[in-house]
Amino acid sequence: MSIPFEIRIGLRYTRAGRRARRRNAFISFISAISIGGIALGVMALIVVLSVMNGFQRDVRDRMLSVIPHVQIEAFEGALADWQDVARRAAHDPEVVATAPLAQEQAMLVRGDAVRGALISGIDPDREPGVSEISRHLQGAPIQALGADIGDKVTLVVPEGNLTPAGMVPRLKQFQVLATFSSGHYEFDSALALINLSDAERLFRLPGPTAVRLRLRDMQQAPLVAQRLAAEFGPQVLVQPWSSVNRTWFAATRIEKRMMFLILALIVAVAAFNLVSTLVMTVTEKHADIAILRTLGASPGSVMAIFMIQGALVGLLGVGLGVGGGLLLATHLETIVPFIERIFGIRFLDPSIYFISELPSDPRASDIVPICVISLVLSFVATLYPSWRAARIRPAEALRYD
Repeated sequence: MSIPFEIRIGLRYTRAGRRARRRNAFISFISAISIGGIALGVMALIVVLSVMNGFQRDVRDRMLSVIPHVQIEAFEGALADWQDVARRAAHDPEVVATAPLAQEQAMLVRGDAVRGALISGIDPDREPGVSEISRHLQGAPIQALGADIGDKVTLVVPEGNLTPAGMVPRLKQFQVLATFSSGHYEFDSALALINLSDAERLFRLPGPTAVRLRLRDMQQAPLVAQRLAAEFGPQVLVQPWSSVNRTWFAATRIEKRMMFLILALIVAVAAFNLVSTLVMTVTEKHADIAILRTLGASPGSVMAIFMIQGALVGLLGVGLGVGGGLLLATHLETIVPFIERIFGIRFLDPSIYFISELPSDPRASDIVPICVISLVLSFVATLYPSWRAARIRPAEALRYD
């Protein structure tokens, strides 16, 4: 089976860069720049989006080490008959563990240091089933309070007792047994854990304020929450993990889209460099085009030759960009430390950011659209030069040759 002559000639024009004559050298150089520009843009898109995916994944995982996949809570006060709520929730096939929670706002005091805190009363026996806080326990002191392991801190509840001397806040002293560091500043700086029974007595609650659930697949949390909300009705609030810090996740998605659009402009500029490359090629190949037309080639065939040439440049640029982008994205954990050692810099200072390494998570859902958009832009860039080549009249082109 013979290859159509349009493809053969298009391939010949594309390969002409290595053995081009001097007058074609500049065209070959511009063509190489177009390939490099497309490759650089595609590579930058893949690396940047992979890093943003990695950041989102790491923050999500650190958040889920503290919060449950789904939480069923009372709108006010204690949850009525929490054991029944936990039992009914456990019947869902996605739920693998349940645990009670009593949570209120309070203050922690040690000496002159006062800090607001979210006090969570937990059941030590059931809590490991729904969170990973036990994996993050450590012996570091509490910097904000200046308290170390074994020190005493006072928990102050704003809703106090009414006495003849006025309203007196309720106080209870606790001993620091351990600290935890999940890597998420919001929780590490403001969350304190105490025993569930102590929390109920301190906050004068008849029982837990919520039931926390762990699922087989955290991505099913919105669907599970929807099913449980329909089962329990409006008496309780059922929240999946994705609704916690919803604004952060929404901002991350918007930022990712904007970065995609900004970096796609690099690909667009490189792709439309093909216009100048092909226009110069058409100008230089006037005589060749005229001969082809004289031999019976149709305007559509001439147009196809230069469209094939431009498409091949786009394919080559996209292929190099995908290869380079995946190589960088999958080896950032070794490339970034190497650059930091060479230049003596630190991209992510642990004292400022809660992570010290650039995470990366390349996804096919990002790479496929990048490739498709880049190829479409490259194809669109070939239309005008190819149309111009198809309009060349053989007699006028050969008049002075």
